[in-house]
Amino acid sequence: MKQTRRREVIRTGTTVEQMVRAISDMIVTGEILPGAKLDEVSLAVRFDVSRTPVREALRELGAMGLVVREPNRSALVTNVTESYLHSMFEAMAELEAICARLSAERMTVDERRALELEHRASMRLVHAGAEEEYSAHNTEFHTRLYRGAHNDHVFEMVMQTRARLAPFRRAQFRLPGRLAKSYEEHGRIVTAIMRADAAAAGQAAYSHVEIVSDASAVFATAGE
Repeated sequence: MKQTRRREVIRTGTTVEQMVRAISDMIVTGEILPGAKLDEVSLAVRFDVSRTPVREALRELGAMGLVVREPNRSALVTNVTESYLHSMFEAMAELEAICARLSAERMTVDERRALELEHRASMRLVHAGAEEEYSAHNTEFHTRLYRGAHNDHVFEMVMQTRARLAPFRRAQFRLPGRLAKSYEEHGRIVTAIMRADAAAAGQAAYSHVEIVSDASAVFATAGE
């Protein structure tokens, strides 16, 4: 049954993107353990695709730091330690704080209104316990925050860092009560931006990512 569901997931979107999401989620949640081999043939059979998208998916997983691959060998799942995950989230917190501060200063009236409306609309997802849908909303919410900073270089850096952390940020929503807490944290960011309070917006964003880091630590490997 699980294999059938994964194949359906793969076929709902761009093949490589969906494979990266599916495999990274399995790695982060422990369904695929550190040291496990990810060979092209087995993955092609598992997801009912050719080896070409498998190679690209493994390349992207390598760029995310979730797998390592040596020439002429199968890819191996890496050991993402709690300390390394914390270091990535620490950098992300700083970048998001910058984006929030700049957004509070630079967002247009329309951008602020769109951010607020999207945030309020997500409450229905919290009430419904819709983890997947809220995860998609969360990605869009933060993207609006990054774009609102109106700084192309910062946008590029924060998007690269987010890509590395994406599986862990998705996994946090599996934890009990996390959707409601995330909504509250987003609310503090939105309130500060609507008031054009750059200091408060930066602090709210930084605190939000710190909390996400703590929530996501459960999915890291304790050992070094």
